[in-house]
Amino acid sequence: MSKIGRGTWIDKLTNEIIEREIQLKRSTKKINVESGLGASGIPHIGSLGDVVRAYGVKMALEDRGYNSELIAYSDDMDGLRKIPEGFPETLKDELGKPVSSIDDPFGCHSSYGEHMSSLLLDGLDKLNIKYTFKSATKIYQEGILNEQISTILKNSEIIGKKIAEITGQTKFEKLLPYYPVCENCKKIYVTVPTEFDQENNILEYVCKDVEIGGNLIKGCNHSGTTNLSEGKGKLGWKVEFAARWAALDIRFEAYGKDIEDSVKINDWISGNVLDHEHPFHVRYEMFLDKSGKKISKSIGNVLTPQKWLEYGTPDSLLLLMFKRISGARALSVEDIPTYMDEVDVVEDIYFNKVMSENKDKTIRMKGLYEYVNHLNPPKKEEIHLPYRLLVELAEIAPEDNSVEYISKKLVEYQYVKEIDDNILQRIRLGINWARDFKSDEIGTVEVSDSHKKPLTEIITLLENNSDPEVIQSEIFEIAKANNLKPRILFQLLYQILLGSNKGPKLGKYIVDANKTKITKKIKAAIE
Repeated sequence: MSKIGRGTWIDKLTNEIIEREIQLKRSTKKINVESGLGASGIPHIGSLGDVVRAYGVKMALEDRGYNSELIAYSDDMDGLRKIPEGFPETLKDELGKPVSSIDDPFGCHSSYGEHMSSLLLDGLDKLNIKYTFKSATKIYQEGILNEQISTILKNSEIIGKKIAEITGQTKFEKLLPYYPVCENCKKIYVTVPTEFDQENNILEYVCKDVEIGGNLIKGCNHSGTTNLSEGKGKLGWKVEFAARWAALDIRFEAYGKDIEDSVKINDWISGNVLDHEHPFHVRYEMFLDKSGKKISKSIGNVLTPQKWLEYGTPDSLLLLMFKRISGARALSVEDIPTYMDEVDVVEDIYFNKVMSENKDKTIRMKGLYEYVNHLNPPKKEEIHLPYRLLVELAEIAPEDNSVEYISKKLVEYQYVKEIDDNILQRIRLGINWARDFKSDEIGTVEVSDSHKKPLTEIITLLENNSDPEVIQSEIFEIAKANNLKPRILFQLLYQILLGSNKGPKLGKYIVDANKTKITKKIKAAIE
């Protein structure tokens, strides 16, 4: 099979998007991609992944010679449905209000919605993602969706029937799919449209109690009107995607399986009501926590981009996002060391330091490396430092000069001749990990029965020797006595101690890192 682009799923997907646009005979002068940003809860790794992968498609389109824009669309007209874990209970009085109209409880942004959006945008900026930010509140206020809103409401009867057909939800057979903001209590979702004056674009409504997410949101019984052109309300999710796809000319948007029915309805509305062929889609699976629960803004198991970047580089987070798009993945902060070391492995493949018999995989890994580096890879590889080595050194380093201690040891171990900014960054990340976690939380190694005897002999060696040179030479002798190539035994020890296939001179490192601790790790590996 011939290679498409750089051989990754991003290239295959992008090729399908281009072919579809050509078949539809639409202009390909500009191919916009979109990702929605939830603004009601704490942005997490899953939220970031949606945008980053869309950015991958934007890069691939541009690499193929097409102009493309990534629109990061903040749903900040959504009402606050529940209070996120760890947020002040005073927000209870704000339930039901658009998040863009709620004061920031932390006092650092103009609104709650802006605060939440800024957290995700900060993560994107730290990854050097290029995007155009759009606020739903401003989109509605500026009238950008007015034409689509009018068309949807005029066709609400047929849309309501289609929603019932696809989802079984019948309420929109009777109700217009639009929520005005109550002019009295300032809440959304509590307003029930009663009359629609199509000629003047005026909607009448009454404000009533509604239950959302298990919470009763009180209406105020106010009856009022709103002019749709003023943007004081929003379309329901069952129809809003279609409106913005048409207004912003979106050609690609991925979605999670939790909103699959909404996407089906919006696809139908886009093509059959708004006369705009829906974007090309791909469905992605969710990131799960280690218990198998979806990582969520509201249930308190959030792994944020900021938390990841306390311990890992931007490259490691981009690698996580670009490796694949399908299949649910159990993920926690404890996985960061694995991705840190995997970046080095992929870089070795890119620079032909590691060869594979699987040519397709090699091509795919090289393409992946290029996307991780924004299609502008470095001319030479960085110095690779096993993450666990940095963590181990951080654990034994004096607290008042950890950076200096680790830097000195790396030079002693002949890993580096001098410390540059890249190495300093990695040292600090390892120190952060050692501060918050234990090094024995980083992975495990399976040891075969044939390797248990030489490892047991090494334990005895360490219990009776403290001379680095003696330890180094005796490990060679133990390997030979057990008919093992020394390289194999050293590699196994590096895997047990550092989670890597290579490392510093072992005798010196074992003495520095504390023989008792090293012995304990080897014993744990062979038990």
